[in-house]
Amino acid sequence: MTYKETLFFVAKCLTISLDKKNKKEIETQLKTTEIDWDAVVKLSTGHYVFPGLYCNFKRVNFLKYVPEELVNYMEYITNLNRERNEQIIAQAKEINQLLLENNITPIFLKGTGNLLEGLYEDIAERMVGDIDFVFSGKEYPKAIEVLINNGYSNVDKENKTKPNFKHYFRLQKENYIAAVEIHKELLIEKYAKEFNYTIANNDAQTINGIKVMSYKNQLCLSIIAKQINDDGFEFKNIALRNAYDVFLLSHKTIAKEAFSKLNTLKNPLNCFLAICFEVFNKVNSLEYNRTKETEKYVDTFYKYSIDNLKAQSNTKIKTILLFIKKRLEVIKQSFLDKEIRNWLLKRVTSKTWQQEKLIQLGLKKPKPNA
Repeated sequence: MTYKETLFFVAKCLTISLDKKNKKEIETQLKTTEIDWDAVVKLSTGHYVFPGLYCNFKRVNFLKYVPEELVNYMEYITNLNRERNEQIIAQAKEINQLLLENNITPIFLKGTGNLLEGLYEDIAERMVGDIDFVFSGKEYPKAIEVLINNGYSNVDKENKTKPNFKHYFRLQKENYIAAVEIHKELLIEKYAKEFNYTIANNDAQTINGIKVMSYKNQLCLSIIAKQINDDGFEFKNIALRNAYDVFLLSHKTIAKEAFSKLNTLKNPLNCFLAICFEVFNKVNSLEYNRTKETEKYVDTFYKYSIDNLKAQSNTKIKTILLFIKKRLEVIKQSFLDKEIRNWLLKRVTSKTWQQEKLIQLGLKKPKPNA
């Protein structure tokens, strides 16, 4: 299987619990085609959807088409992820109670918010990193204070992390499984006025005692996390974990209308929805607004999907250019912000940092034992 064939196969498999057409096509493929399971495992783990793949196969009784050894491995990893998510849910509920007792109401975001609201049929199918929540500008410093006073401390003990416009430094608590990110913004400064706490709070919903964003705003943030915050719009690629969330949310809100009132964000979000529509085999719930921009974007996405070497070359070039652009922005910010200025001086004079950046940019190879 080529990279494109594997990508589209895995994506379609993530829809078989809800889409009859894809379920039928995947079953036919499993029965009649030799699947490169090594490629499937590599891609699905790289996109953090391996447990989601297993859960979908299990729900529609397709595990019988998968090699027994692989089924056992999939079950093992999925059970581990379920246990982790159970701990994350318990930790998030504890934090929610703590903050509410201090008259602070968090809006839970992304994977943790999705788990808490019950978006997934099985909590094991979503791989989650941090616990993310957002607060008003007034509640933000108080939330930081409350968590620090209750045993949370900075993950980055060496002060490597740049002061962040969107959120406070990642915090962790001993014997708790997840780090937390306390947000005051949802986007980089360039787009903060267009999609922020006020917008998220206006139509937020409370589910099971937890405050989360509306489904349309959840769908927007699922795309924003990839397209804007992780520069996906520049790389013209897809993250199946985000795309799977978009697919599930598209059954709770009209996808192409979710960002209709946005301005500069509308095109990047519509482009991501367009490639979701393609990789998930044109499911109706992912219909998008067709424009010249989306047509060009989808065409480039297909070219990179077919020619993985070209995609890797583009990624390397874009990474270098974005690194330079972001460093210049930091230098500019340092003239206006004393905290950033002090951090920058410490970082650029660090030999360790210099070596890390040379390796990151591909200008130096890491040591064999590193």
